[in-house]
Amino acid sequence: MKTKISSKGQIVLPAQIRQQDRIKAGDEFELERLDRGEYLLKRRAAAPNEGAVDWLLECPEKGFFVAIESESTDSL
Repeated sequence: MKTKISSKGQIVLPAQIRQQDRIKAGDEFELERLDRGEYLLKRRAAAPNEGAVDWLLECPEKGFFVAIESESTDSL
C-alpha cells in the first residue's frame, strides 16, 4: 500500500489500515531504520488496562457500568 509524507514530515497511514487495526490519534509507534530507504514501524503495546474504562462506558446496556468517586489515600 502506498502512502505519503505530509508537509509537516508526518507519515500518513491509509484509512483502511487505521480502521482494520483500530489506530486512533495519539497511538504511539516506534520507528527503526533498518537500512538506507528501509524502515520498520511498530505500534507500541498499550498498558494492560489502558482503555478499560472507555470500553466499559461504551457497553450497549445502559447502566451496566457506573463510574464512582474514589476515596483519597491522603487520610490513610
